Amino acid sequence: MNRPTPVSARLPEFTWDALDAAAALAAAHPGGLINLSIGTPVDPVPPSIRQALADASDAPGYPLTAGSPALRTAMAAWAARACGANPEGLGVLPVVGSKELVAWLPTLLGIGPQDVVVVPSVAYPTYEDGARLAGATVVRSDSLTALGPTPRVRLVWVNSPGNPTGRVLPAAHLRKVVDWARERGAVVASDECYLPLGWEAEPVSVLSPQVCGDSYRSVLAVHSLSKRSNLAGYRAGLVAGDPVLVAELLKVRKHAGMIMPAPVQAAMVTALQDERDATEQRERYRARRAVLRAAFTAAGFTVEHSEAGLYLWLTRDEDCWATVDWLARRGILVAAGALYGPTGARHVRVALTASDQHVAAVADRLTG
Repeated sequence: MNRPTPVSARLPEFTWDALDAAAALAAAHPGGLINLSIGTPVDPVPPSIRQALADASDAPGYPLTAGSPALRTAMAAWAARACGANPEGLGVLPVVGSKELVAWLPTLLGIGPQDVVVVPSVAYPTYEDGARLAGATVVRSDSLTALGPTPRVRLVWVNSPGNPTGRVLPAAHLRKVVDWARERGAVVASDECYLPLGWEAEPVSVLSPQVCGDSYRSVLAVHSLSKRSNLAGYRAGLVAGDPVLVAELLKVRKHAGMIMPAPVQAAMVTALQDERDATEQRERYRARRAVLRAAFTAAGFTVEHSEAGLYLWLTRDEDCWATVDWLARRGILVAAGALYGPTGARHVRVALTASDQHVAAVADRLTG
């Protein structure tokens, strides 16, 4: 009897497992491990959001997959403020963390083995993982010319501010991508999880009229409250854009049971309406970024891009694994650039999400 091929066979080993040896080396440092390899928040969830979650915890019934009326209103209003979107005609949908949406979007859109998904040349690995889950072909944006005249491109991912590079794409560039995709009947999915974190450049949303014009046709923007409001543990994200596409996503998600829990929906309403705590968190990251940037620069690293977002993209002009090892011997764990694509092989990614104490310790270890 032939057993079906497991879906896991389509996927590589989990990206961060490649750092296990470096993590063990860093953990042996007398001062302990400082983990800058992953952008997981370490600061407290704002009290108002925790209270909203608790107040909604008596939730015996099934929540709405589309989100409560209050949540839909809050999502549209936030997109208008943060993205420059016109809430009229804007489709919005809560998702169980932005990574879930990124991984399943090709499948939810009906993309399959005959289709092509375009991802950035240096990119968050889940874009490629999602295409693999759907059985589609992945092409990096710097290899588009190799596709030939009639590629079956169905989905184009853009990411600004970029992960891992922190690069910000100008509105004119994003507009060209949208126009190119529309001409080919493809969807543009813009991962904008770091949009509120502009440091040396002001990121622009794909939902801005500068980019999509007066129509959201074929455009989706993916957002997360993980970094803005420290809600990584809540799995609170959203997708907004083309109302026809959002309706298709909603229909499939209803069938599949992809529903955000009601208490998290209530917490998300409060988070989206709260600008004060979000601004305070942004300033924490700004201060940590300044310390880390100065420390790594003083230690001989070159910072490239990193105009925005939650990471520094660094190089010592050597193989990235040599850099990972050099830092691990100082108790500092970072992500190897090769994990994000071949062109990242001489870079490392450093997250800004360590505590103030650990950030200060990094500076000491690099200069000591």
